[in-house]
Amino acid sequence: MVARHATAPVVTADAVEFIRFCYARKRVGWPELYDEMCAVASRGLFRGWGPDELAENGVAFGLLEMSRLAAAANEIVAEDRARTKPAPTPKVTVSAVA
Repeated sequence: MVARHATAPVVTADAVEFIRFCYARKRVGWPELYDEMCAVASRGLFRGWGPDELAENGVAFGLLEMSRLAAAANEIVAEDRARTKPAPTPKVTVSAVA
């Protein structure tokens, strides 16, 4: 018998929105963000979705899915932080006029 590897669930746009929703509620990094995601899922605070609906959209909370979820969450949080980071102020040089 040949072992078949299951394909990794695709993280949908709704899953990205869920991760952003959780991060906006509590601006923390991994693993604290995981705790917030679990709390949100258990209470159905995102669109009334629980763990089953989230799993259908690529957010699974099991041990085997943990590294994939952590990588996705870290990437999304990094993008959000970069987007909200203020642009550097340009340096102005003043030259003396004689």
